[in-house]
Amino acid sequence: MAVIEKRGPYQWRVKIRKKGFTSQTKTFTDKKNAETWARKTESEMERGIFVCSSAAEQTTVAEILERYEREIFPRLADGGKRERFRLVLLKKQLGHLSVAALRSNHIATYRDQRQQKVSPQTVKHELGLLNRALKSAQIDGGIYLPHGLPTAQIRMPKLPSGRERRLHEGEEYSLIEAAVASKGKRIGDIILFALETAARRGEIATMRWEHINLKRRTWHISETKNDIPRTVPLSTKAVALLSAIPLRLDGTVWGIQEDSITQAFGRVCQRAGIKNMRFHDLRHEATSRFFEKGLNIMEVAAITGHKTLAMLKRYTHLRAEDLAEKLG
Repeated sequence: MAVIEKRGPYQWRVKIRKKGFTSQTKTFTDKKNAETWARKTESEMERGIFVCSSAAEQTTVAEILERYEREIFPRLADGGKRERFRLVLLKKQLGHLSVAALRSNHIATYRDQRQQKVSPQTVKHELGLLNRALKSAQIDGGIYLPHGLPTAQIRMPKLPSGRERRLHEGEEYSLIEAAVASKGKRIGDIILFALETAARRGEIATMRWEHINLKRRTWHISETKNDIPRTVPLSTKAVALLSAIPLRLDGTVWGIQEDSITQAFGRVCQRAGIKNMRFHDLRHEATSRFFEKGLNIMEVAAITGHKTLAMLKRYTHLRAEDLAEKLG
C-alpha cells in the first residue's frame, strides 16, 4: 500500500510496501505526480512486471563509464589506451545525466556534433564504447534501464566505402629503392614483410623473437586488434627477411614503434613520389595477393585474422584484368 507524506512546501514523499517486493521510496515536487507514480508502481507490482529503476536514477553515465574503465580496460590488449580518450569525451558530454535520464536524442545529438569534427568511423567507435558500458551496467551491475538501451535506438554513422588502394606496377620496387636510398633498410624490410604476411602495423611493431619459429615457418601473434590470437604462416621470402635481421638484446625484432613506422613509411612514399598510399594499404595488397595465389577464404582469414567475410571483403580488391585472364 502506498503512503504519501508532505515533506515541506514543495516535497511529497511516496512509500510503497508490498509483500514480495523491496520497499520503494520516491520524492516529488507536487502531489499529483506522486499519486500517479504510486498508482503505476502498485499496478506493475500487482501484475508482476515491476522492476526497480532506482539504481538507474541514482547512477550517472559518468559512473558507469568509470566502472567499465576499472573492470574492463585492464583486460584489453593495450590496457584500454585507445578507449581512454573516447571515454573522456563521453563523460564530458553525457556524464552528468543519470542512466535513467539518458535518451536516444542525447546520443543522437552527441553523434551529430562529433561528426562535424571527426570521421564516421571514430564516432562509431565512441558510441560503441558507450553501448558496451551500458550493457555491462545491465548485465554485471544489475542496473535496469527503464527505457531500454538508448544506443540501440539511434542510427549509427554511415561509413564510407573501404579504400581500394593497391600497389600499381613498379610501386613496390620504387618503395624499396627509396627506402634503401634514404638508408632506411629497416623500413624497407618492414614493407616487404607486411606484403608477405598482411600483418597490421601494431602487430609488426610488437614482434618478438620468442614468438617466431623459423624452422616451422610460423609467427604467433598473442595480442591482436580483435583479441583473438593467431599463428601466421611465413613464406620463404618472409623467413629470409627475418633470418637476415641482427638479433637485438631487448628481444624485439624491429626495435621500432608504431608511429615511427608510419612516419618512416610516409618519408619513403614522398621520396618515391607515390601519392595516396598508407601503410595499412599494404595489408589490402597482401590480402588480395593471397587470393590471387589461389588461397580460399578460410585460408586467407586464418592468416589475416579477419572474423567475417564482410570484413575480409573490405580489404580485398582483386584486379579485374587478372580475373579476366582466369576466365579465358
